[in-house]
Amino acid sequence: MRKDKSFNFTKTSFEEVFVIERKSLQDNRGFFSRFFCSRDFEVLGLDKPIVQINQSFTKRKGTIRGMHFQHPPNSETKIVTCVEGEVFDVVVDIRRGSPTFLQWHAEILSEDNQLSLYIPDGFAHGFQTITDDCRLLYLHTEFYDSESQGILNVFDSGLSIEWPFEITEISDRDRDCEMISKIFLGV
Repeated sequence: MRKDKSFNFTKTSFEEVFVIERKSLQDNRGFFSRFFCSRDFEVLGLDKPIVQINQSFTKRKGTIRGMHFQHPPNSETKIVTCVEGEVFDVVVDIRRGSPTFLQWHAEILSEDNQLSLYIPDGFAHGFQTITDDCRLLYLHTEFYDSESQGILNVFDSGLSIEWPFEITEISDRDRDCEMISKIFLGV
């Protein structure tokens, strides 16, 4: 674990994936916290600039979005935060030759706990909503490129992700993507 003035970074079951806790300055008006500082994130290995910031809004509890990634040379690091509601946020190691290849890790991200997840290149990402009306904010180190997008099927028995709820909604694209084949070696 690393501590500095603005953030606590805690390793997950994957050494390269971190839970980010923002420290808050609080008074009778509310609080102030730093959301991102490139200098502080260098310790995690973030050496590329944030080039895109996106948000998603998901209406219904039990909805799944994911598992998404981009193929090289457009692989990306993401910093994901739930700013409204609560989600079960999942990463899957898809790094070629990794000892944890196709293993997954999950964290609860919510507006209440104000945690973020640092997801480096080589990991697929997705989430399931725990509450209605969830809004996520994503910081990306690479521009979205539709030709580079990859998807792992959330129903794939090769992943064995234990979603906390029955799936209420999922996009056709995510539901209908191919299962992992024996020839998938990672990225």
